[in-house]
This record gives sequence, structure tokens and C-alpha cells, in this order.
Amino acid sequence: MFRSIVRGCAAGAAGTTALNAVSYADMALRGRSPSSAPEDVVDKVTTAVGHPVPDSEERGNRLSGLGALSGITVGVATGAAVALLHRAGLRPPVWLGGLLTGAMAMAASDAPMAGLGVSDPRTWSAADWTADVIPHVAYGLVTYGAVAAADGDH
Repeated sequence: MFRSIVRGCAAGAAGTTALNAVSYADMALRGRSPSSAPEDVVDKVTTAVGHPVPDSEERGNRLSGLGALSGITVGVATGAAVALLHRAGLRPPVWLGGLLTGAMAMAASDAPMAGLGVSDPRTWSAADWTADVIPHVAYGLVTYGAVAAADGDH
């Protein structure tokens, strides 16, 4: 089981790299600004648990770093969960497993945004949804593909 978790973490890290690459390419091509949602979620969570990021000149930088780290954490943890599900026998074809894995990661990142009132996906435009869905599909395909390949599935 430990090997599956480690492989899943590595697959999730690879998927997170793919997600970031697609997101940054979108920003470069369309000239869109990065989302502040990860920092806003971190700000709300740290404040709610009684450990807010201190007010200082560096506060924005700290929130930016913590927001990025939270995204990496979601990606790696989702990879570990998918690897455990795969080990337990849930082995859809790579295309379907990839889409499901991407949806799982997307829910893990979007649900806290919605729950904390940072963003309301019901109000997103088609461009907003596209900017969220496409990188998560890339994440899912890379992550699930790596999990399946590590277990000898094709």
C-alpha cells in the first residue's frame, strides 16, 4: 500500500506540473491575470483557525506562496487517493480515469472556494469554466495515466 501511495504522490506531482503548465500557457496566450482564489482561500482558512497570516509588507507574498502550496497539496493528495482506488480495483480506461481524476481534483479545489464564499461557480462565464476545466483535464490525464502505467495498465 505504501508503494501505491508514493506512486500516486509522484503521479499527482506530475499532473500538477501539467495543470500549471496549461494554466500558465493560457495566461500567456490570452493575457489573463492569475486567479487570487488560492490566496483568498488560504486567508480565510488561516483566519478561521485562529492563525491568520500576519499583516506585514510581505503578507501578499506569503499568501501567494501558501496558495500555490495548497494547490500542490491538493494535486499530490488527489494522486495518492487515485492510486489507492486503482490498487483497490477501480480501473477504468485511461481516458475515463483521467477525466474522473481531473474532476476529483477540480472538486477538491473549487468546493472550498465556493464553501468559503471566495467564488461562486454558478456565476462563472464560459471562459472562466474553460480556464478551470482544461487544466484539470490535463492534470487528470497525466495523473491517472501515470498511475495506470505504474501498475502495468495501458
